[in-house]
Amino acid sequence: MSFEQVHIIELQTVRDRRGNLSIIEGGDSIPFDIARTYWVYDVPGGAHRTGHAFRTQQEFIVALSGSFDVILDDGSERRRFHMSRSYYGLYVPCMMWRELDNFSTNSVAMVLSSTLYDAADYIEEYEQYCHELQARR
Repeated sequence: MSFEQVHIIELQTVRDRRGNLSIIEGGDSIPFDIARTYWVYDVPGGAHRTGHAFRTQQEFIVALSGSFDVILDDGSERRRFHMSRSYYGLYVPCMMWRELDNFSTNSVAMVLSSTLYDAADYIEEYEQYCHELQARR
């Protein structure tokens, strides 16, 4: 619920003349077991995706191709993280408002989630997010 938990994680990478290979292992490379993986692609260059937060889900976001920005908000501060390398990702704990922005053409954002999809876990209105955040404090 605070930026103290948010951090960039550099992934283990094997490099050789045939190309590079980066590795993500749930519970080891990232601080949760992976329950779901999805990716966002074919977003028009420069586009912005509407924000939301999760009550329980944690995420790890990687730019597999191209670049984009992840904007995080903890209810009192907003920070922007530019994602442009496939060998590092951004750990996002639960109860952080997040938006994706500034997509380059042909970018691919891969998201690893700690939970299966659950519509009830989403908070899609910023005012509701702030209200629930205050109730937790």
